[in-house]
Amino acid sequence: MTTTQPPNGPPSPQPHGHGHGSSEYEAESGPAQPHAHSHQHGPAAPGSRRLRRVIAAVLVPFAAAVVVGFVVLWPGGAPGHERTGVGFDRQTEQGLVVKIARTPCDAGGGAQSPGSAGQGTAEGQESPAGSGASAKNATAKESCTKATVQVTSGDDTGRTFTELVRPDASRKLHQDQKVVLAYSPKAPRELQYAVTDVNRTLPMVLLAGIFAVAVVVVGRMRGVMALVALAVSFLVLTFFILPAVLQGSNPLAVAVVGAGAIMLIALYMCHGLSARTSVAVLGTLVSLLLIGLLGSVFIGWASLTGNTDDNTGLIHGLYPHIDMSGLLLAGVIIGSLGVLDDVTVTQTSAVWELHQADPTMSRRKLYRAGIRIGRDHIASVVNTLVLAYAGAALPLLLLFSVAQSGVGTVASSELVAEEIVRTLVGSIGLVASVPVTTALAALVVSADTAPSVRGGTGQGVEGPRAPGDTTTVPGPARRILRTPVRGGGRRRKH
Repeated sequence: MTTTQPPNGPPSPQPHGHGHGSSEYEAESGPAQPHAHSHQHGPAAPGSRRLRRVIAAVLVPFAAAVVVGFVVLWPGGAPGHERTGVGFDRQTEQGLVVKIARTPCDAGGGAQSPGSAGQGTAEGQESPAGSGASAKNATAKESCTKATVQVTSGDDTGRTFTELVRPDASRKLHQDQKVVLAYSPKAPRELQYAVTDVNRTLPMVLLAGIFAVAVVVVGRMRGVMALVALAVSFLVLTFFILPAVLQGSNPLAVAVVGAGAIMLIALYMCHGLSARTSVAVLGTLVSLLLIGLLGSVFIGWASLTGNTDDNTGLIHGLYPHIDMSGLLLAGVIIGSLGVLDDVTVTQTSAVWELHQADPTMSRRKLYRAGIRIGRDHIASVVNTLVLAYAGAALPLLLLFSVAQSGVGTVASSELVAEEIVRTLVGSIGLVASVPVTTALAALVVSADTAPSVRGGTGQGVEGPRAPGDTTTVPGPARRILRTPVRGGGRRRKH
């Protein structure tokens, strides 16, 4: 049995809690440095100090630039405008279905639900002149749902109206169902209200609660901080990024400042203020710069306008001063940030754990081992991104399939090309983040290793000791190196 014998006292196989090798810092930074007996850690290795100064020289100006960007671009709220009543740009109120009845579809009696009109002629049949009576008789035989809806918010609280829902409508109404109402104050009184959606507040809040509980139960304090960081990210998006774009600020500048703030707050809040987190921040920053550069080049080269659907068309109509292609690039940067955080933090932690398992690993070996882990991460993350975008665009892909369009035609259409550029640019940034972050992590963590552990002194694990030094050898180094300790502490075999 091998133990560490202090000069005056019994054998002590474990260091006690005075800050000698059992602190969180040494758990992250490798073996303890040689020092005299005290209640504080010894100084970091010279290489570590230099590298941390380099990290600070990059991150401190970047953080200062983010703060300045916030001050300069702060919007002070979204600009007001008169509602158009089109799409999402319309006034809404809350309602409750108080009564359901069956009625012939030609009985009228209220507004029709969206998408229920124009169903008088069967698919594939012609509607010749003089067939209006036949169509009317066919419609009369159908049984529709007549819903009585009560307004539960706004100035008309308590007012009721009827909604006619045809049998082929995608949305069905039932009694006591909470609904969202579209309100048009300038329309005739009987047409001012119509059911536009279902109130989903309860299931959404319940699902969010289940998610929060799961994160806290599994992640504990880290989970709590992750939820706080998520809330902060949402606040930055809601109160800075969106209003600043609406106010006319450059979308790319707003996205860079907003993404930088989210990155700094989320990473340091979740993972602590340490060299490990700083390496992940640097890797994320480099990858975001690459994504921004590639996105700018290929969005311009492919002549992508960013105005491809009803929602973007409505935004362009309401705020023609907004650069829609810049908004597309901003979306690429912000959308890539979340996955980048995952990759860079994972790679940094992997390198730190490899170093913790074997403090004698050289910088090159650490990098090679970390890259082997990163290759598996790259394969899974890229596949995840592609499938996520494909799933979001599935209805669009179905339309192209129905039209029997060729692959080249589909890929070159702006709707699909936009998603392809978004996916590939983000994936290139993710792939690049693995070697960049791994190299930075190997450089920093190897500099945290004491020169004697890397073989610089030839005097055992910690090098020569001063008389009376009672510093013990850290556990991982003892298990891996098995080297006699000279000086005040001796290894004895019994």
